[in-house]
Amino acid sequence: MQRILAIDDDHAVTNLLKRGLHYEGYNVDTADSGKVGLEIARETNPDLVILDVMMPGLDGLEVLRRLRAADSKLPVVMLSAKDTPADQIQGLDTGADDYLVKPFTFEVLLAHIRALLRRQEAEPSAVLHYSDLSLHNNSHQVQRGPRNVALTCLEFKLLHEFIRHPQQVLSKNVLLDSVWGYDFGGDGNVVEVYVKQLRQKLEAKGEIRLIQTVRGVGYALREE
Repeated sequence: MQRILAIDDDHAVTNLLKRGLHYEGYNVDTADSGKVGLEIARETNPDLVILDVMMPGLDGLEVLRRLRAADSKLPVVMLSAKDTPADQIQGLDTGADDYLVKPFTFEVLLAHIRALLRRQEAEPSAVLHYSDLSLHNNSHQVQRGPRNVALTCLEFKLLHEFIRHPQQVLSKNVLLDSVWGYDFGGDGNVVEVYVKQLRQKLEAKGEIRLIQTVRGVGYALREE
């Protein structure tokens, strides 16, 4: 499930987004201020942010600048009652990927979200990072700090799935579908075997464990 963060000081808006997007199959976090929104973004690594422009304290444009400084490719949709062309240009020039004027239609916002997430998936980042772990898509290289880690093709695909969804719990079935494919007819225990192999390679020099077991649910890439 992709994770969306909605930052808006209007609780009616965040409640609408949380209910509607959850119904559409997304994990949704909400924040009622820019400060709280930035803290949640650092903790959860959202796949997309919906951001109000006019908020007390840190306004949306400043929050956007800080989000962009941390992740230049994070999709951001700005929502605002400010509807002049100059306002929209300012938002887009500051770094927003999209700009919708309030009041908005939920179905239209949902279509914009789907389009941005499709674009994000179609253009994967060349290098993915989590903690001291780096995964290079183009060269299929993996590093743990300065150390190179040699992985098989399937181990690389499994790690790629984890690092694309940091902090999120991925079930065995989700991993089987995404790594081995929907038509895989083998034993589901293959996930446990490959997670064990991956841990051995990533922790070969005494590094801390990053792939955690969530009992009865699955696995998650996160620091203990």
